[in-house]
Amino acid sequence: MPGLTGPTGSGLGAGWRGVGGRRRNRNPLGPSDAELRANLAGEASADAALALHEAESVVAEGAAAVDGVEVESAVPRDLTAAAFFDVDNTMVQGASIIHFARGLAARKYISLADMARFGWQQLKFRVTGKENSDDVASGKEKALAFIAGRETAEFTRLGEDIYDQLIADKIWPGTRALAQMHLDAGQQVWLVTATPVELAQVIAKRLGLTGALGTVVESEDGKFTGRLVGDILHGAGKAHAVRTLAVREGLNLKRCTAYSDSHNDVPMLSLVGTAVAINPDADLKELARNRGWEIRDYRTGRKAAKIGVPTALALGAAGGALAAVLGRRKH
Repeated sequence: MPGLTGPTGSGLGAGWRGVGGRRRNRNPLGPSDAELRANLAGEASADAALALHEAESVVAEGAAAVDGVEVESAVPRDLTAAAFFDVDNTMVQGASIIHFARGLAARKYISLADMARFGWQQLKFRVTGKENSDDVASGKEKALAFIAGRETAEFTRLGEDIYDQLIADKIWPGTRALAQMHLDAGQQVWLVTATPVELAQVIAKRLGLTGALGTVVESEDGKFTGRLVGDILHGAGKAHAVRTLAVREGLNLKRCTAYSDSHNDVPMLSLVGTAVAINPDADLKELARNRGWEIRDYRTGRKAAKIGVPTALALGAAGGALAAVLGRRKH
């Protein structure tokens, strides 16, 4: 995602403190600076995702206690399987951060000129399928300058308002149905995106998903510093975030499923047992065909490549649900 579709950072109100840009001596045969930043971004994203999910759970349990309702899921949990969904053009039509920028422009937070520039960068990316490094650097700089000093809670409130206004009706029904299938099987469902983690969490919450992995900007005393923790959550960073989350949640990646539209997400798609290309770009479509991955295209209303619910996905979901039911009966 170019411009604001990738460079925009996000924060965590729990007090992220970044690496401060210090250079360290390291083995020249070891990971590159870019790989180190991607790994740090992935770990920070997993930390943020779990912290936000826990906070949401505490709030939900508190509300249920006040209402005198006992919280217990009717769906047996499948503890070792999960689904990971990219957001832009996979779950949401278009770029979520562009929709967010539209909302900010309408509220006079950013100028129409900036909005036009972000839109142009997104258009170039969708046409060419390639990210321009100058666009990425420029977008990152402007985004971090915009967010610096703002309260994390304010950013979340804006995200909620703008989601309801501009994003809610842009969810792909087919992708949403796939996510619901995993939920009905008792599996966790996570969004994985370069979009700010707060905005990604808003989308996840509105859709009733488990949570979201997104780009993290450090924050101090409830305000953004304007410095990324690691880097934008992108490419290898997404894969590292998913791997980190899987370790912490006890997930078996071979039983997990990942969905994306972009060739940039091949590291994440290759990490799991079942990969599904949703509305794929040309490069991902070719790779998916070569590797035998499921392909589904909701842009024209046709069922692409494979018909019905992906076979491996359906079997995995059904198997997980059956195992959970049998486990409950034993107890």
